Amino acid sequence: MKRLVMILAAVVPLSALVPVAASSATQPVARTAPQACSTFSVPAPAGARIESVVATDQPAGDVTFPADPPFPAPQPVPGVPAHCDVTVTLTHGTDHVKIKVLLPTQNWNHRFQAVGGGAYYAGDFTTKLYAGVKNGYAVATTDGGLGPSPIIPSWALTSAGSVDKTLLTNFAYRAPHELAQVGKAVTQAYYGRAAAYTYWNGCSTGGRQGYSEAQRYPGDFDGILAESPAINWDRWSVAAAWPAVVMNAEKTYPTSCELAAFNTAAVAACDTDDGVRDGVIDEPGKCDFAPESLVGQTVLCEGEPVTISAADARVVRRIWDGPRGLWYGLNRGAPFGGLVSADAAGGSTGAPFIVADSWIKFWLQQNPQYDAKTIGYAEFVRLFLQSRVQYNHVIGTDNPDLSAFKRAGGKLLSWHGGNDELVFQQGTVDYRKRVERTVGGDVNSFYRLFLAPGAQHCGGGVGPAPTDPLAALVSWVEQGKAPKTLPAATADGATRNLCAYPLTAHYTGQGDPKQAVNFVCR
Repeated sequence: MKRLVMILAAVVPLSALVPVAASSATQPVARTAPQACSTFSVPAPAGARIESVVATDQPAGDVTFPADPPFPAPQPVPGVPAHCDVTVTLTHGTDHVKIKVLLPTQNWNHRFQAVGGGAYYAGDFTTKLYAGVKNGYAVATTDGGLGPSPIIPSWALTSAGSVDKTLLTNFAYRAPHELAQVGKAVTQAYYGRAAAYTYWNGCSTGGRQGYSEAQRYPGDFDGILAESPAINWDRWSVAAAWPAVVMNAEKTYPTSCELAAFNTAAVAACDTDDGVRDGVIDEPGKCDFAPESLVGQTVLCEGEPVTISAADARVVRRIWDGPRGLWYGLNRGAPFGGLVSADAAGGSTGAPFIVADSWIKFWLQQNPQYDAKTIGYAEFVRLFLQSRVQYNHVIGTDNPDLSAFKRAGGKLLSWHGGNDELVFQQGTVDYRKRVERTVGGDVNSFYRLFLAPGAQHCGGGVGPAPTDPLAALVSWVEQGKAPKTLPAATADGATRNLCAYPLTAHYTGQGDPKQAVNFVCR
């Protein structure tokens, strides 16, 4: 969840500019050096109008970002090279969408990269954007015309209290597509040639946006990196409230310590399925640890003994099972805290994950004052079905027909952590299976999914997360080297090669189990 940072620049009069049109990546080089940072214009996407173009030269230096309480400041990016900074503002009548494009003055790698958003942000104006230009990309992102909060979407409703369809359309699929169009056009105008290769790079909401591009606009990108993708949005966004619904309906609120005890026991029961004990459940879908086995056991919580009750086990069972017949639950081993707010004493309050809470308040109830803690089982089912019927065609992002993307020659590389505490991994696996049934043939020829045991949302956790998946995607797109594995690592230096789905890594029984070379895919 990032803070949107804008860099001040001078507005270039549109009347003084000569229009340029986007063209294919195969257009020959028109000139070898970029033109000045203020002498080109941008064609408007269909249905939109360009309001302004802001352009300025930025010197080389370190880029830092302010904190966005309660979130800390994003990581600074040192040594960002000199670049042309362009902000294009466009409108569809009632909105004002800002698209920022950064273009390295020297050593452009002839690639364009679009950066996706997170939660209710349409883009990332911080670390990932500036890391892109540092790595030689022409790189761009968009705010989609949305508000400043990534988790409380003040933009959701109009002043009359109805859903703002323009901004929802932007967030759902239009903003990434227009980002591709405008970003590539600005890149071509500045360098005098189209980018040789174009890439999408996003996690969570950004991952969902990447899948949306493959489904709706298959020609926008040569390669799409979609990490921890929040696809199946209309279902996931309600299902993410399920843990809180269970606690409130059962009137049982296990402490964070008790919940951790259930996960510890589950890991102990299923850890060695891959041939090594490393604190990670490699295939959580196959782990059938029963939470009821802990009933009556005592755990120490803040130094005080607490006895696990049957009610505690029933809550955990229902959270792991998920809303049966509707959607998936939390994987065994994944932290509970991301989906249920914790109070100061370490217990659970029954407040749903804020992104799910916002979806229910603003888009389903259209009432910012609605208290999601009052949702019972019957009301949950009603809301789930309402979301499915009302919004699947807008933001579901679950169309399994990727045949057009395949024909366009696109490559989709996706990974999802087994301990993802926010977006359920099994939803991504479900989508992949539906693509196989719909498209048929060798799906791995254009779409590869990697499951990361023990990794959490977008990285971190006890298991290894991919170290440079974008490099693997670039190699696949430009050299035809489809990745059989993805190099991954943990914070303490253990390495593992993640296997392309449906294969998983297994210990050979010899050598250091913290080294990737001692595992094989099968």
